[in-house]
Amino acid sequence: MMSMRGRIIKGIAGAYSVRCADGALRGLYECRAKGVFRKDNLKPMVGDEVEFDVLDEERKLGNISRLLPRRSELIRPAVANVDQALVIFSLVMPKPNFNLLDRFLVMMGQQEIAVIICFNKLDLDQESRWEEYCGIYDACGYRTLAVSARQKEGIRELRELLAGRTTVAAGPSGVGKSSLINCLQSGIVMETGEISRKIERGKHTTRHSELIAVDRDTYILDTPGFSSLGLFDLEKEELAGFYPEFSPYEKNCRFTDCSHINEQVCGVKDAVDEGILSQMRYQNYCLLYRELEKGKAW
Repeated sequence: MMSMRGRIIKGIAGAYSVRCADGALRGLYECRAKGVFRKDNLKPMVGDEVEFDVLDEERKLGNISRLLPRRSELIRPAVANVDQALVIFSLVMPKPNFNLLDRFLVMMGQQEIAVIICFNKLDLDQESRWEEYCGIYDACGYRTLAVSARQKEGIRELRELLAGRTTVAAGPSGVGKSSLINCLQSGIVMETGEISRKIERGKHTTRHSELIAVDRDTYILDTPGFSSLGLFDLEKEELAGFYPEFSPYEKNCRFTDCSHINEQVCGVKDAVDEGILSQMRYQNYCLLYRELEKGKAW
């Protein structure tokens, strides 16, 4: 029996599509995972590099026999071996949910994954809100850009940010995530949905995580759209550490363990009141802090 190495590009209900390391010669194999993984409480993930036994070369069937060490692992979305995250929100239709965006940034910060924030539908942004939105997150140290998938604006810059990396793409339904990923490829391979004009939400066109080759050594992991996110394994006292813009002003707090919520002498709150720090970001911080305080966050 021949053993080979490859990478899982898609997984649905225990069936895994594995692209061989010399994929140009061998192609794609449909594999199952051996029972030993269940015994060890392991589950293959999209993005995993694996060893697999070829059961039928003609029909391209195999069994995954070994998971190779992971460089990184995300819980939600559940993917492995990514270098960075691309979180996509629309500027309009629907309007960006910044609480959801900030939750995502905290989650990626917990998992030490760098984030690129992409605002889509620049062609519909008649009020040029993209400058304000990008400015808020630029000031926090995040890489941001505004694009239009429809008019192909900003696509070249986005390609440069993705080149040579494996990037997990995530965002709520209806923000044009599938359309944007289509722009990065030579051919349209993803289904796109329409926005419901009544509720300004998109149809869920991505139903599973899938690794997509964009260019040589450049991959995007497309993931199902999300509408809500919970934080996990996080104490309320740790939350401020995931708001990097707070750091320069914490030296002005009276207490070293300042929560930046109820204390009267707080450098962070002063910076917010003076317009130096984003009021919106601070409000989201307070909401998340209270969730963690009440034990509601997952």
